[in-house]
Amino acid sequence: LGKRAVWLAQLLILSFSVFSPADTRRKAFVFPTESVTLSVPVQKPLKAFTLCLQVYTALAHPYSLSSYATRAQHNEILLFREKPGLYSVSVGGGDLTVPETFYTPRHFCVTWESQTGITELGGWKPMVRMSLRKEYTVGSEASISLGQEQDSFGGDFDKTQVLVGEVGDGNMWDFVLPPEEIRAVSTGGVSIPNFLNWQELKYETRGVAVLHTRLWPRDRI
Repeated sequence: LGKRAVWLAQLLILSFSVFSPADTRRKAFVFPTESVTLSVPVQKPLKAFTLCLQVYTALAHPYSLSSYATRAQHNEILLFREKPGLYSVSVGGGDLTVPETFYTPRHFCVTWESQTGITELGGWKPMVRMSLRKEYTVGSEASISLGQEQDSFGGDFDKTQVLVGEVGDGNMWDFVLPPEEIRAVSTGGVSIPNFLNWQELKYETRGVAVLHTRLWPRDRI
């Protein structure tokens, strides 16, 4: 009975901590095998957003960096590496492709706003702006996954598209950051996120994902 009580106590602690806050400052999730996603529950429609994250990987095959799915649209927001030198951004199922002009470790910022549909993928070095899903609203009650694309709400993952590497500094705002703030964020500056804050992250891991001190320095190129 004593051993069973201890086992039950451990089980309850683990279950309670699945969506508990963790100290993720100066740390990154390491995906050592083709395995996992990190899900963050959010419940708010979006008319604009800025999504930034740092990625470090040696993979050559296609993989998902960040997947934001709702029950109505599994590609509400998707940042995907199609092949070496080519990335794609999807909003509401529509997508555009962007050639690579930066080197590892990579810091990405995706911006989009509904009124004009203006979309940009960049970071420290801005890229050409395009228009995507004008007057669209990104759905609420979403599941956000890092490292794997969702082909349905919170599931239907393809192991051939998984990211094996590291992801850190993932933040999101419900508005478009101006270029000077994006440059500041890309070089370690501060712009406090109001939608998803890496330093106050609540997450659920599936498979093998380990939180370690990140490899890249605070200042980025």
